[in-house]
Amino acid sequence: MHNTATPTPTPSPADGTISSDLLREVMGHFATGVAIVTAYDDAEPVGLTCQSVVSVSLAPPLVAFCPAKTSTSWPRLRRDGNVCINVLADRQVDLCRQFARTGSDKFTGVEHRRALNGAPVIDSALAHVEATVQSEHDAGDHTIVVCRVTDLSADRTGHPLLFFRGALENLRVSNR
Repeated sequence: MHNTATPTPTPSPADGTISSDLLREVMGHFATGVAIVTAYDDAEPVGLTCQSVVSVSLAPPLVAFCPAKTSTSWPRLRRDGNVCINVLADRQVDLCRQFARTGSDKFTGVEHRRALNGAPVIDSALAHVEATVQSEHDAGDHTIVVCRVTDLSADRTGHPLLFFRGALENLRVSNR
């Protein structure tokens, strides 16, 4: 049985100002994948959970992600210049939350290895994108980090972890 009710649109303010709550609510309808961006700070692996990851260009191969300016992990990640974007699988909700915490050893109990570029690859992730930071751009309360892809791989049998309407969700799709 289909729900034939028409959804109620979220109103925009008459004065043209957009509150952060309204922006969060409306943009929450755009499902995104969830990733953990990793690097080494000296010999210590560091990482952060990020849902703002996008493919930017095929030629040259560029991706971008957007850490919050309040992140204490991003300054440590950027030092080496080489990162790995670990795309999370639907079974990795706890791992997502582990890397979203502040001030702890996020790699405790996490199986990982060094990528070709030296950054940590989380073994159980759905996909890996190794990249070198090319540029950073100011973007309000976040920074847009553009990276050149140097290597990548994916588990074609897994399913993604998604962020939708403020919650972590699973999506089952047919394998192609």
